[in-house]
Amino acid sequence: MNSPIKILVIGCGNMGASHATAYHNMPEFSICGLVARGESKKNLNERLGANYPLFDDYERALEETMPDAVCISTYPDTHEEIALKSLEAGCHIFIEKPLADTVKGSEKIIAAAETSGKKVVVGYILRHHPSWERFIEEAQKLGKPLVMRMNLNQQSHGFMWDVHKNLMKTLSPIVDCGVHYIDVMCQMTRSKPISVSAIGARLTNEISEDNYNYGQLQIRFEDGSVGWYEAGWGPMVSDNAFFIKDVFGPKGAVSIVAKTAGAAGKSDDVDSHTKTESLKVHFAELDEKNHFKKQDLWIDMADEPNHQELCNREQRYFLNAIMEDKDLTDHLDDALNSLKIAFACDESVKTGKMVNL
Repeated sequence: MNSPIKILVIGCGNMGASHATAYHNMPEFSICGLVARGESKKNLNERLGANYPLFDDYERALEETMPDAVCISTYPDTHEEIALKSLEAGCHIFIEKPLADTVKGSEKIIAAAETSGKKVVVGYILRHHPSWERFIEEAQKLGKPLVMRMNLNQQSHGFMWDVHKNLMKTLSPIVDCGVHYIDVMCQMTRSKPISVSAIGARLTNEISEDNYNYGQLQIRFEDGSVGWYEAGWGPMVSDNAFFIKDVFGPKGAVSIVAKTAGAAGKSDDVDSHTKTESLKVHFAELDEKNHFKKQDLWIDMADEPNHQELCNREQRYFLNAIMEDKDLTDHLDDALNSLKIAFACDESVKTGKMVNL
């Protein structure tokens, strides 16, 4: 493919705007249209200093622009329909996580991708972050079993509270956000999860009675490792200790220490959600007097990429998948696996029972 890849951007909110910015600055892509129901597409055109064709309806945009690829950054309950129509139209797909709002829907997308021979890349942004790759690498040196502790609570207000309420029409925070950190835990352990249990609380009347805006999940792995993750959205959520990323095993511990990004008042800052700033590695080995043999090791991550650069890296991965005809079987299997675990956690919240996997 010598000419630029014609890409249609569907969804122009936070993530869609970041992905569109990446395409706008990459000569290998050519944006053929921006699709959104509201004003976000016009605002994005202005931000980019561009004059891309604007559409309210994605099916009309697919028909008129005939893209080579589609970027889907809409709410999760629309992912399945848009992805299947895009694959049917012969397009490669970059799709924000989660792949769909049901396991069955995700399986349909994966099957359609296999049938069409087109590439589907899911936006697992932490997989493109060198600091998180190092975090996983250091965790794998700690022996087994591992204890993994993670959270991302967001004291959302203004526009972001509207976004979160819209997300919660179909998904809870521990499903929408949890897939990222479940995926990280699976990479750290390289072990099969065997059961989950979870709790949740509905702290606002602004969401449906069958949903909750705070959740905490626990996972047990076949190798004896355990992990927990919590996520809460809303103006009532505490921003104290909202950013915990911590792992320990028989040989010691490794923690993300984001002193600035993890500070109070940063919980609704999208850039802070991926920042590490530094890793603290602790060694458990003792001498004959039970004193530590080694001092803690601090790994400086001061030059880590910001949120936009991470999106740029995701799109370079997408480009390479298309141009080099990469086999994405493992990529899609991992995306489906983390979603299955997240939905099992959601089931545990709603039934009050442990769910065996």
